[in-house]
Amino acid sequence: MSESFTTKQVAEHKDVDTGLYIIIDGSVYALKDFVDEHPGGAKILKRVGGKDASKQFWKYHNEAVLKKYGPKFKVGTVKEEAKL
Repeated sequence: MSESFTTKQVAEHKDVDTGLYIIIDGSVYALKDFVDEHPGGAKILKRVGGKDASKQFWKYHNEAVLKKYGPKFKVGTVKEEAKL
């Protein structure tokens, strides 16, 4: 079952101790258990923790990477937030 998160909730998971969530194209991924295995190093994941990392992700990855690993790490989606 997929959960809905606000961007504020994702931001609360900005480091390994809190779960290290990132957003890619509206989907939320928990990467705490992947940080040390990331081929590009842990530093970049820690830098984008709790944020929308779409731009950075697509700069270095193609769609095949997301299709292969996305389902394993996806924990939900970002829900629409009311704008005042």
